[in-house]
Amino acid sequence: MPQAPAAAQPRQARLVDRDLVERVRTRLVADELSPTPAAVARALLSEGRVLGDAGVRSIVDVLHAELVGLGPLQPYAADPDVTDILVVGHDTVWVDAGQGLHRVPLAFLDDEAVLQLAQRLAARCSRRLDAAQPFADGQLPGGVRLHAVIPPVSEHPCLSLRLARAQAFTLDDLLRLGTVDERLAAVMRAVLDRRLAFLVSGGTGSGKTTLLSTLLGTVPRDERIVVVEDTSELAPQHPHLVRLQGRPPNIEGQGEVSLRTLVRQALRMRPDRLVVGEVRGAEVVDLLAALNTGHEGGCGTLHANAPRDVPARVEALGMAGGLDRLAVHSQLSAAIDVVVHVVRDGFGVRRVQTVGVLERAPDGTVAVIDALVRTGSACVPGPGWAALQRMLGERA
Repeated sequence: MPQAPAAAQPRQARLVDRDLVERVRTRLVADELSPTPAAVARALLSEGRVLGDAGVRSIVDVLHAELVGLGPLQPYAADPDVTDILVVGHDTVWVDAGQGLHRVPLAFLDDEAVLQLAQRLAARCSRRLDAAQPFADGQLPGGVRLHAVIPPVSEHPCLSLRLARAQAFTLDDLLRLGTVDERLAAVMRAVLDRRLAFLVSGGTGSGKTTLLSTLLGTVPRDERIVVVEDTSELAPQHPHLVRLQGRPPNIEGQGEVSLRTLVRQALRMRPDRLVVGEVRGAEVVDLLAALNTGHEGGCGTLHANAPRDVPARVEALGMAGGLDRLAVHSQLSAAIDVVVHVVRDGFGVRRVQTVGVLERAPDGTVAVIDALVRTGSACVPGPGWAALQRMLGERA
């Protein structure tokens, strides 16, 4: 749980006079000024008040949060451990600081205050949010992912914020954190060295993106990685990284750039590794086709509750993209070598639970067979271990 509500808020509570803040805000808005220290100091002087540096800085922090930042949520966004902030109405706020969601002692003035914040943030993402368009999804400057839904769709205005963290991990870091053990780390290095294609599966918040970023950071420095994402989240430490980001349609329904389009564009950019940050639509058809036509070592993430669910998820997405069921399974079995499944336990610890290989049944469908399974603090071989060893050896 974060240091609620973060270091900045107690300092503001000690130093900030809310009436004075409102008067300063009114002057800044009237003069169309940003809440910079100089502008705040001039506004204070106009109010007949002179504050020291700490007082000016406190007012700047409050006004910046309310006019430009995340409002009352800003102290939590400033906590480097917080990854998610969830707001349900004016008096229910939850945060996740690595140990699961915890309710925090923060309340807005009323639901209208939440609505105003949601609409301001949506506007910064160039999204419309009102009674006619009561939901919005976008990315704020700085990488915060925003989702908002308001009445009449929901009883109260709701905000969901996913905070992008710049911290990059290495495989050694994941070893220390318990995300992988020595055997898993060695297998993952071999998968990358042998240029096997793989998917990282798991539920929401399980650590798929973190794991994939870490693995991409180990790719040889002379290889070119082209990443296609709906929202920019992958942050591998690699010198030759090209990012392509999709774009939703504007208010008039124009200007959309789909992931499927970007996957096709990426193939013309000489990628050594083609990466789809999150496979969740018809782009899976183009990804599988690419991995079947000489683009080895590609990868991506996929939402799935268990490794055995991966073929069904890909099947549903592929059929939505125009392939029939057997064609999807044929493409999948030829394109993907390994599935790495991550979970998050009840204590908030993220770990690799299973490494599986794909096996095609006589009826043409594909199943994921466990090759390594997490048991306690270590991974043990499963029925697919021999097949994984053969693949690693054949690609050596």
